[in-house]
Amino acid sequence: MLQKLMSFEEAREYLSISKPSLYRLVQSGKVPASKVGGLWRFRKREIDDWLKRQQISYRELMSKRLMGSDPSSMLSNRRV
Repeated sequence: MLQKLMSFEEAREYLSISKPSLYRLVQSGKVPASKVGGLWRFRKREIDDWLKRQQISYRELMSKRLMGSDPSSMLSNRRV
């Protein structure tokens, strides 16, 4: 079954972010996208999968910080 591709504007609305923010994410390769006929296109399933990975990464980061195993949290707690 072919999945409908979202336009740049549809993806931007779906993610609730600004045009410049989505463009930066696409240009850096962080958001899955393809150029078709010179226009960016997005698959909803790939965007949803990417969002899930972002949630997991954020949860892992916060968990590590709470447990004190994140090096950046150790530096911020260090007395000078």
